[in-house]
Amino acid sequence: MGKLDGRVVLITGAARGQGEWEARLFAAEGARVVLADVLDDAGTAVAKDLGEGARYVHLDVGDEADWVAAVALAKETFGTLDGLVNNAGILRYGELEGTSLTEYQEVVRVNQIGPFLGMRTAAPELAAAGGGTIVNTASYVAMAGMATLTAYAATKAAVVAMTRVAALELAGRGIRVNALCPGGIDTPMTNPGGDGAAGLEEMFRKLVPLGRPGRPEEVARAALFLTSDDSSYLTGQPVVIDGGWLAGVPLPS
Repeated sequence: MGKLDGRVVLITGAARGQGEWEARLFAAEGARVVLADVLDDAGTAVAKDLGEGARYVHLDVGDEADWVAAVALAKETFGTLDGLVNNAGILRYGELEGTSLTEYQEVVRVNQIGPFLGMRTAAPELAAAGGGTIVNTASYVAMAGMATLTAYAATKAAVVAMTRVAALELAGRGIRVNALCPGGIDTPMTNPGGDGAAGLEEMFRKLVPLGRPGRPEEVARAALFLTSDDSSYLTGQPVVIDGGWLAGVPLPS
């Protein structure tokens, strides 16, 4: 018996990285999953691989009409919507003075407006299903600063704040809302092309108590916890999954 038997969950950014791992894990735990992304070929391939209990939908998370269409597809295909994982995000490096307004707004559109629209669109359907869960993907840098991540850190801090407010507003309708705050995770977003693994390992060996970057499947297991009944008394919380990074910097070995 799976932890998500009978549930329908929409996952954004599900064509690769953390979102793909979440979709695969949720399906293995009995959920029917709607994979949403702008990477249509990759997303379609993952959904096909998962079988009849999965569907892919094109979703630009900064587009309100796309959200309405994605939630409608979930209901039309599977009859209900029980969960949402706002995983889609983009990462841009740049010092404060070197970040253009255009770039800043681009990051805000995906990382901040995306979860806002997702929660706003999904909440009525989750309530109609008798309650449900929302998992927003924030970041370690929502809790601690990091140089060159002005736009990214700002949007992820906003996600944590929105999570708290949404949890308060939606609790009475049976909807729990939490935020994942991953540290450095080895995904295509943080390691484009997959050729920087050695550099990531060396950096996190020095910075992180557990001595390595995280793996996307580890984040997926945390998302499963927040989506399943295992976390039934947990809402409004930022859940940090960072190998101990936020706890402090270890002494050099």
